[in-house]
Amino acid sequence: MRKAVCPGSFDPVTLGHLDVFKRAANQFDHVTVAVLLNSTKQSLFSLEQRMDMIRESVKDLPNVTVDTFHGLLVNYCVDNEIGAIVKGLRAVSDFDYELQMAQMNSRLGVDTFFVATNPEFSFLSSSIIKEIAKYGGDVSGLVSPHVNAALVSEFGAGK
Repeated sequence: MRKAVCPGSFDPVTLGHLDVFKRAANQFDHVTVAVLLNSTKQSLFSLEQRMDMIRESVKDLPNVTVDTFHGLLVNYCVDNEIGAIVKGLRAVSDFDYELQMAQMNSRLGVDTFFVATNPEFSFLSSSIIKEIAKYGGDVSGLVSPHVNAALVSEFGAGK
Protein backbone atom coordinates (compact mmCIF):
# COMPACT_ATOMS: atom_id res chain seq x y z
CA MET A 1 0.00 0.00 0.00
CA ARG A 2 1.34 3.43 -0.98
CA LYS A 3 0.97 5.74 2.03
CA ALA A 4 1.69 9.45 2.29
CA VAL A 5 1.51 12.13 4.94
CA CYS A 6 0.52 15.78 4.60
CA PRO A 7 2.05 17.49 7.66
CA GLY A 8 1.38 20.93 9.06
CA SER A 9 -0.09 23.02 11.85
CA PHE A 10 -3.31 23.80 9.92
CA ASP A 11 -4.34 26.66 12.21
CA PRO A 12 -6.83 26.74 10.57
CA VAL A 13 -7.14 24.40 7.59
CA THR A 14 -7.82 26.33 4.36
CA LEU A 15 -9.23 25.42 0.96
CA GLY A 16 -5.62 25.46 -0.28
CA HIS A 17 -4.74 22.72 2.20
CA LEU A 18 -7.83 20.75 1.18
CA ASP A 19 -6.81 20.98 -2.46
CA VAL A 20 -3.45 19.39 -1.61
CA PHE A 21 -5.12 16.67 0.50
CA LYS A 22 -7.51 15.77 -2.33
CA ARG A 23 -4.75 15.66 -4.91
CA ALA A 24 -2.59 13.48 -2.65
CA ALA A 25 -5.58 11.19 -2.05
CA ASN A 26 -5.83 10.68 -5.82
CA GLN A 27 -2.19 9.55 -6.01
CA PHE A 28 -1.77 7.45 -2.87
CA ASP A 29 -3.72 4.55 -1.39
CA HIS A 30 -3.83 6.21 2.02
CA VAL A 31 -3.08 9.77 3.13
CA THR A 32 -2.65 10.89 6.72
CA VAL A 33 -3.06 14.55 7.49
CA ALA A 34 -0.66 14.89 10.42
CA VAL A 35 -1.21 17.91 12.63
CA LEU A 36 1.94 19.16 14.29
CA LEU A 37 1.87 19.45 18.06
CA ASN A 38 4.30 22.30 18.72
CA SER A 39 4.26 23.44 22.33
CA THR A 40 6.47 26.43 21.53
CA LYS A 41 4.01 27.88 19.01
CA GLN A 42 0.86 29.71 20.11
CA SER A 43 -2.08 28.42 18.06
CA LEU A 44 -5.47 30.06 17.69
CA PHE A 45 -7.22 26.70 17.79
CA SER A 46 -6.39 23.78 20.06
CA LEU A 47 -4.93 20.61 18.61
CA GLU A 48 -8.28 18.84 18.98
CA GLN A 49 -10.17 21.71 17.32
CA ARG A 50 -7.76 21.69 14.38
CA MET A 51 -8.03 17.92 14.02
CA ASP A 52 -11.84 18.07 14.20
CA MET A 53 -11.96 20.80 11.54
CA ILE A 54 -9.78 18.71 9.24
CA ARG A 55 -11.81 15.53 9.88
CA GLU A 56 -14.97 17.40 8.94
CA SER A 57 -13.25 18.80 5.84
CA VAL A 58 -12.03 15.40 4.57
CA LYS A 59 -15.05 13.29 5.57
CA ASP A 60 -15.81 12.65 1.88
CA LEU A 61 -12.30 11.30 1.23
CA PRO A 62 -12.38 7.68 2.42
CA ASN A 63 -8.62 7.16 2.13
CA VAL A 64 -7.70 10.20 4.25
CA THR A 65 -7.31 10.12 8.02
CA VAL A 66 -6.18 12.69 10.56
CA ASP A 67 -3.53 12.17 13.22
CA THR A 68 -1.07 14.21 15.25
CA PHE A 69 2.67 14.10 15.71
CA HIS A 70 5.49 15.85 17.52
CA GLY A 71 9.20 15.67 16.98
CA LEU A 72 10.74 14.57 13.71
CA LEU A 73 8.32 13.93 10.88
CA VAL A 74 10.52 11.16 9.50
CA ASN A 75 10.23 9.30 12.81
CA TYR A 76 6.44 9.52 12.53
CA CYS A 77 6.68 8.21 8.96
CA VAL A 78 8.91 5.28 9.94
CA ASP A 79 6.71 4.40 12.93
CA ASN A 80 3.60 4.40 10.70
CA GLU A 81 5.20 2.83 7.61
CA ILE A 82 4.60 5.96 5.52
CA GLY A 83 6.94 6.29 2.56
CA ALA A 84 6.12 9.75 1.25
CA ILE A 85 5.60 13.30 2.43
CA VAL A 86 3.34 15.53 0.30
CA LYS A 87 3.81 19.28 0.53
CA GLY A 88 2.03 22.07 -1.32
CA LEU A 89 4.17 24.87 -2.73
CA ARG A 90 2.73 28.35 -3.20
CA ALA A 91 5.81 30.26 -4.34
CA VAL A 92 9.54 30.07 -4.89
CA SER A 93 10.05 31.18 -1.29
CA ASP A 94 8.25 28.00 -0.13
CA PHE A 95 10.47 25.92 -2.39
CA ASP A 96 13.73 27.25 -0.96
CA TYR A 97 12.84 26.10 2.55
CA GLU A 98 10.98 22.93 1.57
CA LEU A 99 13.78 21.71 -0.71
CA GLN A 100 16.22 21.70 2.20
CA MET A 101 13.73 19.81 4.36
CA ALA A 102 13.03 17.34 1.55
CA GLN A 103 16.71 16.65 1.03
CA MET A 104 17.25 16.02 4.74
CA ASN A 105 14.13 13.85 4.98
CA SER A 106 15.32 11.85 1.97
CA ARG A 107 18.66 11.32 3.66
CA LEU A 108 16.70 10.02 6.67
CA GLY A 109 14.70 7.65 4.45
CA VAL A 110 11.46 9.38 3.40
CA ASP A 111 10.88 11.04 0.03
CA THR A 112 8.96 14.28 -0.42
CA PHE A 113 6.55 15.04 -3.26
CA PHE A 114 5.75 18.65 -4.06
CA VAL A 115 2.36 19.70 -5.36
CA ALA A 116 2.15 23.06 -7.08
CA THR A 117 -0.66 25.01 -5.49
CA ASN A 118 -3.76 25.67 -7.52
CA PRO A 119 -3.38 29.32 -8.63
CA GLU A 120 -6.75 30.04 -7.03
CA PHE A 121 -5.13 29.44 -3.63
CA SER A 122 -1.54 30.59 -4.25
CA PHE A 123 -1.85 33.61 -1.94
CA LEU A 124 -3.57 31.71 0.85
CA SER A 125 -2.11 30.87 4.24
CA SER A 126 -3.54 30.17 7.66
CA SER A 127 -1.83 33.32 8.96
CA ILE A 128 -3.54 35.48 6.35
CA ILE A 129 -6.91 33.85 7.11
CA LYS A 130 -6.54 34.58 10.83
CA GLU A 131 -5.48 38.18 10.22
CA ILE A 132 -8.42 38.88 7.93
CA ALA A 133 -10.91 37.17 10.26
CA LYS A 134 -9.49 38.98 13.30
CA TYR A 135 -10.35 42.33 11.73
CA GLY A 136 -13.79 41.31 10.52
CA GLY A 137 -12.96 40.41 6.94
CA ASP A 138 -14.93 37.78 5.04
CA VAL A 139 -12.95 34.55 4.61
CA SER A 140 -15.96 32.38 3.79
CA GLY A 141 -14.71 31.68 0.25
CA LEU A 142 -11.28 30.61 1.50
CA VAL A 143 -12.17 28.05 4.18
CA SER A 144 -14.87 25.41 4.61
CA PRO A 145 -18.16 26.60 6.17
CA HIS A 146 -17.45 24.91 9.52
CA VAL A 147 -13.99 26.53 9.68
CA ASN A 148 -15.54 29.90 8.87
CA ALA A 149 -18.06 29.36 11.69
CA ALA A 150 -15.20 28.61 14.10
CA LEU A 151 -13.40 31.77 13.05
CA VAL A 152 -16.57 33.86 13.47
CA SER A 153 -17.05 32.28 16.89
CA GLU A 154 -13.48 33.18 17.83
CA PHE A 155 -13.36 36.72 16.42
CA GLY A 156 -16.97 37.76 15.87
CA ALA A 157 -18.85 38.33 12.63
CA GLY A 158 -17.04 41.50 11.66
CA LYS A 159 -17.38 45.19 12.03
